[in-house]
Amino acid sequence: MSASPDSRRWWALGALNLAVLAASLDGTVLVVALPTLARKLHASESDLQWFSSAYLLMLAATMLPAGLLGDRYGRKKVLVGALALFGAASVACAVSPSSEVFIGARALVGMAGAAVIVMVLSTLTVLFSEEERPKAVGVWAAANFVALPLGPVLGGWLLSHYWWGLVFLINVPVVVVGLLATVALVPESRAPRRPGLDPIGMTVSVAGLVALTYGLIEAGQHNWIYPTAVAPIVAGVICLVSLFAWERWLSRQQGGAPLLDLTLFRSRSYTWGVILSAVGVLAMMGVLFTLPQYFQGVVGTDAMGSGLRLLPLVGGLVVSAPAAGRLAHAIGANRVVALGFAVLVGGLCAGAMTTAGSGEAFLAAWTAVLGVGMGLVMATTTSAALSELPEERSGVGSAVLQALNKTGGPLGSAVLGSTLSVVYLAHVSAALTSLPAAAARSVRQSIFGATAVAQRIHSIALVHVARAAFADGLDAALLVSAGIAAVGAVLAMVFLPRGRTIVADARPPEARPPARKEPVAVPHHLLDG
Repeated sequence: MSASPDSRRWWALGALNLAVLAASLDGTVLVVALPTLARKLHASESDLQWFSSAYLLMLAATMLPAGLLGDRYGRKKVLVGALALFGAASVACAVSPSSEVFIGARALVGMAGAAVIVMVLSTLTVLFSEEERPKAVGVWAAANFVALPLGPVLGGWLLSHYWWGLVFLINVPVVVVGLLATVALVPESRAPRRPGLDPIGMTVSVAGLVALTYGLIEAGQHNWIYPTAVAPIVAGVICLVSLFAWERWLSRQQGGAPLLDLTLFRSRSYTWGVILSAVGVLAMMGVLFTLPQYFQGVVGTDAMGSGLRLLPLVGGLVVSAPAAGRLAHAIGANRVVALGFAVLVGGLCAGAMTTAGSGEAFLAAWTAVLGVGMGLVMATTTSAALSELPEERSGVGSAVLQALNKTGGPLGSAVLGSTLSVVYLAHVSAALTSLPAAAARSVRQSIFGATAVAQRIHSIALVHVARAAFADGLDAALLVSAGIAAVGAVLAMVFLPRGRTIVADARPPEARPPARKEPVAVPHHLLDG
């Protein structure tokens, strides 16, 4: 019995979400593996930082080129190739004999992961009609966050019972299933008119995103005035400004083939969908950056327990994200996004009352509220951006959305990590006067250093002081996040259109691509048998 084209599209969505899960798992599972990797690979503190940084840098660098390659050569081809590379690089991580080899493998994982993330979102743009797309994006957004608790839970269990390499090999079966399902169910799509490669634009975009991301990582690990943070951030901003100037010039030339189609930004729906999606990520970093540390450093749980305690957040998101489309149809996209940000403000302000002794029910309640707000924001802003994205530029258009989101992660970690650190240091300083210099330095570095010192000198008082200081720092970071979310609510009401906004195509008729048909039909050979 043959499946209908409609059901095939939703089965294809399942295949795409498997690909998203594979890419997302890798980022979250590394967190719990770092202590083991330090021992097994004899990694230094610098090596451990590069285990994460190599992935993040390549993730940022490859977004825009991956989008362009998908538009030019076929999104399904690029997705299949990216999944295969992702699986191979995951195996390389598992069998790495040294830190240097592991860092190289992590860079390949980041490169492949960027292509997977961009191709999945761009394929949704051409696979589903504008009426179906909000629901599809809601399912995609929910699947995106499942890896948040699943990575630490699954990784912690594997590290506790089996060989450490399995933490990375768990990607392989997910990749294999995703590959098979993608080949069988996802139709090929590409731009009707093949875009040019724009080597200058690609080079400048890669340089800018790498420099900016590296600088933000350094700012989060050290401080905002650290030379290795300031110089890359400035260089990255200069490169990205230069990129827009170059693309603007190139688009005006006869026969020019820019990497970025700047006419996309004439759409308020696309522009503000992209911006507000990044604001949502920035606001949520207050939770994603600080809560795992709170659970492990203050509550005293392990990484697996930390992942389990994030389940209410994911539960709230899974409930709200698929329903965001129906709500936007009823009251307007701008009001749904503003409502989502308002819910985030409420949850973050409630979370800012957290103390070192807060109960599990209280923590679960306010994190679940955050999940509801985040689901409304992310699903609706992404749908708003995709609604104005033409099929021929869906790869690069999706890449811009994802690149800005991925840059928001390190930015949020740097801003909110600095906030937490300032408050934490201010509150523990009085307890350091009687400690030796080395011990005081450990206490200043982190809650985990303070706990280790307290255990070594058998000081229950220092444990209580450090935990209370960290909880105060957490509260301050959540209040900053609430302020960011409040700004997002105002911007949504002022700038985001209520519904879909049609933007006239400024290009002459002969330069426009053929009108697209929605949804894209599934090839007939897939419907046989």
